[in-house]
This record gives sequence, structure tokens and C-alpha cells, in this order.
Amino acid sequence: MGYSRDGRRGTLQIIYGQLCDRRGRPVAVQVFSGEVHDDKTVRDQIDRLKTQFGLQTVVLVADRGMVTKANIQALRDSDGIGWITALKAPQVNKLVTSGDLQLSLFDQANLGEITSEQFPGERLVVCRNPLVAAERTRKRDELLAATETGLADIARRVDAGTLAGADKIGLAVGPALKRYRMKKHYAIAITDTSFTFARKTEQITSEAALDGIYVLRTDQPTDRLDTADVVRAYKQLKEVERAFGSYKGDLEIRPIGHRLEDRVRAHVFLCMLAYYLEWHLRQAWTPLLFKDQYPPTAPDPVAKARRSAHADHKARTHRTDTSDACHTIHSLLDELATQARNTIHLANTNAAFTQLTEPTALQARAHELVAHADIT
Repeated sequence: MGYSRDGRRGTLQIIYGQLCDRRGRPVAVQVFSGEVHDDKTVRDQIDRLKTQFGLQTVVLVADRGMVTKANIQALRDSDGIGWITALKAPQVNKLVTSGDLQLSLFDQANLGEITSEQFPGERLVVCRNPLVAAERTRKRDELLAATETGLADIARRVDAGTLAGADKIGLAVGPALKRYRMKKHYAIAITDTSFTFARKTEQITSEAALDGIYVLRTDQPTDRLDTADVVRAYKQLKEVERAFGSYKGDLEIRPIGHRLEDRVRAHVFLCMLAYYLEWHLRQAWTPLLFKDQYPPTAPDPVAKARRSAHADHKARTHRTDTSDACHTIHSLLDELATQARNTIHLANTNAAFTQLTEPTALQARAHELVAHADIT
């Protein structure tokens, strides 16, 4: 059965894994049974890369949710398969408490490398994004404030005598602490006639010190990938996330109206082919879209990606280089959909012929860009 992330209990579930190249172009998709956890799919993908595609050297980039000791060992045991992934929060905390990661490293830079006996033979690339740090601090402050609003309301009820009994007070406090997942940051005391709470300030301060910090781990040597390239490669996971977003949104991969296994697999495969076409159309139609034609390669891979001056101009004026209206992929497809093929039947005869409506300048330009695109 598997777990439904949409909360639709009792419905059959599937897991599908997407492989993309470094530009985000879909390469393959594989369907697994719904009870298979995400991190159990890595070994199959490793085998697929080596057997089906015959790749001898490849670097697999996986998010931290896919990483287990078993998966790391499987990657180590696979000749020619390198990897890049990220540490989970408890692992980063352990690096700090052990002294392997000194936070003073970020006093002068936002990027560096360290080594640790906890991860022998690996490179650890540590990064700090100040924008992410500020956002996480803001969000934490808001969640703490929202939690305290609920706790303060319970405290007023206890003081007024409308809520009494340690068990009843506890039943009220539990959901208030869990609602915003801030329970770990509060110390509470409950008796039959009282309820008090206080922030664990030292713990909050320690957590805040790690805001915006993430640590990447890789087995790749520096002569193959330098520090900045490791970060850039990991950030390309956003392209895979974009593919999943398209599957779930425009392509409507779910819910699936099939029950037979081969039909379910065929449905997912068709969705991948549709996204493959969409990906190439986006590349070909870049001059007509808001998409950045000349994305700059920032010298600082940790900093927020910025658009080129050309893309800023398109975003500001809503105009292309030829002063035509800029489009999203959806609005452009809507424009193309107005071109029609009509079948003309001559009166009192059996003769008929088809006629295409004359394309507009925009439609003609779109057709031209696709005709000259390298779709392979």
C-alpha cells in the first residue's frame, strides 16, 4: 500500500525515481512499489547506471534524505560511481560539538573544507548562506511567538481556574507545543493548579548559530571537482525537483486511473516523455520566455543565484530582444493552440482538403526555434 502524502488512506501508492543529467534533462524513470522507502531505491539506480546505460564514470548527486550507511557503502563498492550528498542536521551538530567544525571559519568566508574522523576518506565542504540564515531566524522567531501565544492562553485559563488538573492541563498543552514543532525549545511545569513555561534560551541560541550552515560530503578528489564545483553540482538537485514539480502539476501524474502494473508503469513513462519534450521546448523557446538566456556563473557558489542583466530587462519590461511580449511556457502554448487545421468540404462534391491557418509572427518564430533546436 504505502504511505499517502496526500492523506488519501486506503489508496494504492507507488514510488517513482527520476534520473536527470546535470542540466536537468530527464534520462530515465523507474517505478517502485508504494511500501518501498525512498532511500531503498538508490541501489537499483546504481545498477541501472552501470548495466542499462553502460556508464563507467559518473557522479551521483543525492539529497540527504536518500543517504543511509547502506547506500553510502553501496556507492563505495561501485567502481566508477562517485557521489555528492549533504549531512543531516544531527551530523552537523556532532561536527560542531566535536570541534571538527569551527564556526569561526565563517567570520571571513562562507565556504571552506574540513576533514573529520567521523567521515574518513571524504571531503566535507562547509557553506553558510546568510540569506538562508536570516530567513530561518525569522521563521523560528515567528513559530516561537505563535507557540507562546497558545501556551499563554492556557496559562490564563489555569490562573482563572477554568482549567484545572494536571492531566487536563497536559492534554491542552500537548497540542499547543506540537502545533508548530517547537516543543524542544520549551521547559514546562504542570501541577493540578498551575502551569508555567519558559524558553530554553541556550538551546535556541545554539541552534540559531547553525542557521544557514550546511555541509556537503563527497568522495571526489579535488583534481576532479574543486570546492566550488561540489557546491554547484549539489545545487543542481533543483532541476530534479523542478521535474517532480512538473510531474505533479502540469502533467498530472496522480491520481493514476490504472490498477494493472504494466499500465501504471506505462503511465509514468509517458509522463517522463512528456516532461522530456517540455524540457527541450523550454530550452528552444528561451528567447520568447522569461527564462534567462545567459545565466551567469557566479564566482561565489554559495551566494544566491542572480539573473543576468538580459533576464532583468525581460522581467522588468515584459519584452523580448525583438520588443515582442515575453511569455511563460503556458501562455506561449495557449498562443500556439490558436493555430488550427481546418478541413474544407466543397459543396455538392466529394472533394475536401485541409488548410492551416496562417501563423502569426509569434507562432512562426516558435516553430522556427523548435525546427533548429537540438532535441536528442
